[in-house]
Amino acid sequence: IKEETRRKVIEASEQLGYVPSALARSFARSKSGNLGVVLPYVPKAHLFSAYFFSEMLSGIGSKARDSGMDLLVMFRTPGEVMNYTDLFRRQKVDACIILGARDDHGELAAMQQLQQEGHPFCIMSQHFAGESFMEVDADHVGGSRLAIRHLTDQGYRKIAFLNGPDSYSNSQERLQGVQIGLNEAGMNVDSSLLLEGNYGRRSGVEAAATIAARLDEIDAVFAANDRMAIGVMHGLRERGIKVQDFPAFVGYDDSDAAEMAVPPLSSVRVPFYEMGELAASKLIHGSLGATASSVNTEFPSETARQLLPTELIIRASSIRN
Repeated sequence: IKEETRRKVIEASEQLGYVPSALARSFARSKSGNLGVVLPYVPKAHLFSAYFFSEMLSGIGSKARDSGMDLLVMFRTPGEVMNYTDLFRRQKVDACIILGARDDHGELAAMQQLQQEGHPFCIMSQHFAGESFMEVDADHVGGSRLAIRHLTDQGYRKIAFLNGPDSYSNSQERLQGVQIGLNEAGMNVDSSLLLEGNYGRRSGVEAAATIAARLDEIDAVFAANDRMAIGVMHGLRERGIKVQDFPAFVGYDDSDAAEMAVPPLSSVRVPFYEMGELAASKLIHGSLGATASSVNTEFPSETARQLLPTELIIRASSIRN
């Protein structure tokens, strides 16, 4: 339009206090303007206060804001596979980031349908072997290997590993890293020292019963997240075991709670915020065709699966006196 006409329209909109209707714009463009984020539904859990989810959501939200998109957060129905394609068919979202997916047949089929229909989506913190889905995760094999090497380098030999459920690829990768770290130290995995929790603090408290009963054998504990590690510490204290008699501890995630634990917890740092930024950037810049000026694109989008590096943060809980 002519510059004079454009100026008159803007002046009139300012005088009238005009605000664009998101509903009308989405109808005209056949786009919702929403970046969807699917989370697991966990009853009575403070999901948004969990370090794992809050950091990733912050990173996703940062990139969405920079591109002018809104976040639409949705929860799965417990026990059901979510109909992801319906989110796109109903124009609720333009792209979707999926968190907390499990490696099962129903979930895999839902992802395959999304891909077959050409919908832009990214899976975070879960790997489906043999598929070419867009995935963002951290190097959990390398992170667990770092934790084990730190313990074995100090002479710890009886290392209990408290892992999460095997249905998560992260759990499988952490176990692989533990095996590599032990083998590099000339040791084999002791199956009696492999424990399973559910990534919740309570499961760590429950695992403390087994660890307390074998304190004469176990000299170190590596937990697959900080919540379980802190739960084990809490469970040992409940049984009257003094801090100075604790085994060495290494957690995973390097959450805010790790620094405040007693003793301060060594932990593998996972770049959750950067993972969220990367997933959103890959979708917005790559799949949705945003221009370089509309979103900061320091992250490449051509690789189907990308892993960000992890780092071991050493604190008092794992230092041999």
